[in-house]
Amino acid sequence: MPHPTQHHRLVDVPGGRIHLVEQGEGPLVLLVHGFPESWYSWRHQLPVLAEAGYRAVAIDVRGYGRSSKPRDVDAYRMLELVADNAAVVRALGAETATVVGHDWGAGIAANSALLEPDVFTAVGLLSVPYAPRGGPRPTDAFAMIGGPDEEFYVSYFQEPGRAEAEIEPDVRGWLAGFYAALSADTMPSPSDGPSPHFVPRDGRMSDRFPPHSGLPSWLTEADLDFYAEEFERTGLTGALNRYRNVDRDWEDLAALDGAPITQPSLFIGGDQDASTTWMADAIKAYPQTLPGLVSSHILEGCGHWVQQERAYEVNRLLVEWLGAVHGTA
Repeated sequence: MPHPTQHHRLVDVPGGRIHLVEQGEGPLVLLVHGFPESWYSWRHQLPVLAEAGYRAVAIDVRGYGRSSKPRDVDAYRMLELVADNAAVVRALGAETATVVGHDWGAGIAANSALLEPDVFTAVGLLSVPYAPRGGPRPTDAFAMIGGPDEEFYVSYFQEPGRAEAEIEPDVRGWLAGFYAALSADTMPSPSDGPSPHFVPRDGRMSDRFPPHSGLPSWLTEADLDFYAEEFERTGLTGALNRYRNVDRDWEDLAALDGAPITQPSLFIGGDQDASTTWMADAIKAYPQTLPGLVSSHILEGCGHWVQQERAYEVNRLLVEWLGAVHGTA
């Protein structure tokens, strides 16, 4: 059932249209999801932020849900997604916003703050730590992570059509396995075999999903139905095209090499999430890379889907941070 005070809208942006769901009145908070998700990933945050006095807006990122799905792969480069975010703020009649992102949404949020600092005056990052642009070309770096018998999942996602051929025959089943693989209460243990972040050569990512059945505790059958119905309708290509632009982003954002984010910021990660543990050095570098950091939190016993796995804690931390940023704490 739709929430009676939530409103769905389509707004025009230079690249087409963005679907969003908004709730509440007050300072604008733009919520940006990751892969493979939806505006619905913020279902627990929208009413809480609205009750706290904010205009909470969760978007379907370009390529997802009811938002536009351009055919060209390079239409999903970071510059385009940042432009979408800024255009959404303008379409909503606002001049500034706080932007909060999870997973790929964290990267989109971070670059929104870097490229549009007059629009995005504070930034919250969930699950994926901020690391400034730099280092070798991303696909070269990812190629070195794999071995003769397996490849890193980002490399697996690079070839158009390859991951789609695995996922789209059974979208619901694949999503259930993927969500479970990165959730603290259902992720595979080392005794179950290699990490699902690595794909067997000539194999499938789902070969590394948890061998047991059952959904993670945060995901109901109805929640899974929602996600599955969205991707059965749209396909996965738009979502996967984000991964297929990592080299273009590296080239496009060369001027931001090593750039810190100076706006007030927040980080929330899970201690069971590979995104957090693999990037521990990025978190240690926050005094230099996030000089405006207000608070950083690692949630014990939490996996990748932080705002869904630990909605109460994340809501509390978001409201506290927003209160500090807006002087209402």
